Amino acid sequence: MKIIDNLEKATKQTIVNKIVGYLDKNPEKNIDKIFEAIKMLTKDESALAQIEFVQSYYNNDKYKHEYIQDILKNTDTKCLKKFFSCFFANANWFAGPRRQKYMDEEDTKIPFVMLLSPSMRCPLHCKGCYASSFSKKDDIPPEEVDRIIGEARDLGIYYIIILGGEPFFNDYLLDIYEKYDDVMFTPFTSGLFLNEKIADRLKKSGNVIPMLSVEGFEEDTDARRGKGTYQKVLKAMDILHERGILFGVSSAVTRTNINTVLSDEFTDMLIRKGSKMSWYFLFMPVNGEDEDFDMMLTGEQRDYLGRRNREIRANKPYFTIDFFNDAPYVGGCIAGKYFFHVNSKEDVEPCIFSHFSTVNLKGRHLIDAFRDPFFKKLRSMQPYNKNMLRPCSMIDNTNVIINVCKEVGAKPDDAGAEKMLHDPEFHEKITKSSKEFAPYAEKTWQEFFKGSGNDKFAKG
Repeated sequence: MKIIDNLEKATKQTIVNKIVGYLDKNPEKNIDKIFEAIKMLTKDESALAQIEFVQSYYNNDKYKHEYIQDILKNTDTKCLKKFFSCFFANANWFAGPRRQKYMDEEDTKIPFVMLLSPSMRCPLHCKGCYASSFSKKDDIPPEEVDRIIGEARDLGIYYIIILGGEPFFNDYLLDIYEKYDDVMFTPFTSGLFLNEKIADRLKKSGNVIPMLSVEGFEEDTDARRGKGTYQKVLKAMDILHERGILFGVSSAVTRTNINTVLSDEFTDMLIRKGSKMSWYFLFMPVNGEDEDFDMMLTGEQRDYLGRRNREIRANKPYFTIDFFNDAPYVGGCIAGKYFFHVNSKEDVEPCIFSHFSTVNLKGRHLIDAFRDPFFKKLRSMQPYNKNMLRPCSMIDNTNVIINVCKEVGAKPDDAGAEKMLHDPEFHEKITKSSKEFAPYAEKTWQEFFKGSGNDKFAKG
């Protein structure tokens, strides 16, 4: 069996090397060869069907064709090769069986991606930021960050998102990116510290795709993030784009900025600046201090976010993700199932908004968190709602996180989580938007999704 596994791995590596060779020279002309080689790596029928679906889109949809060609033509060669080898080859094809082994042998789900907050320090004070209630003195020591990332990789996690706080506060992370050159990293950043020197190192390492936080044009961005922030973010985009570094944009969608963030004008500006994707997140007032519930989307706005996200994705050479309204494609909530968060105190949490934990990594191995009843219980209850447009354990299915925490003994990690468990007034306010959303969600669930989501993904 070991001989067969080694032969299979060697065959995979040969095909990966061939694809990397195509990416090294004239990738835009070798795209058909790349697709065919990728299909040779894929045994799973559903995965193969997805690849063929993407290939068909590329061949028949002018926007997808333009999008992929833009990436192939305008991305630095090393960054392009690293994106393929780290994200597709390592994270999926090579590490997938390693993660699956834990599932088969002990019903332990190893998530695909780790969210890591080495520090909550940040030069900004954005209203409603989840990090604001965490101590700014709880940085994870660099050697601990190194250990946690190493353990994650050993378990088969090759995609790591760096959060905080501001990731570029800590220079040592640049050394981490270079050390783990077979892992894909995505730091979510304010962009304020991104200068030519840092960008040159990111280009050299090739395995880093920054996501720049921006809340719309100058008025909206500066209103939430501080005067002058918008222009600094635009400069950071230019610095990255000039070097052919893949990057995207992250936007917290609020009641006041939704029309701007989803406008053609804003999206087209991002495309011109070189952004390759946008992640839309619902504003969540979970920091536990001076929460502004009026910034949350109304039910109608939340539905519009989903519809408009799908429109942009279908009609522009651009990729967008709506963290909530795209949930049917991945079987509902993915927290604790396909991703998890390690905060600056080393508590392992299901999500950056769900600050509850049973395992702290000081003196413990990362695998302990996945073997713990907390994550297993959350996964066993998936999907939390038959309507996967209402996936969240906190705002859509309000009793899930309360009951699970009570059953497994999960403790709140900050003031917002404490309120979620014990403050009826807070609980009522944070669920108001979801209650308003319910009839819109049901209509879209039946009309667009035909009452069906990705059931296969629901249990992980």
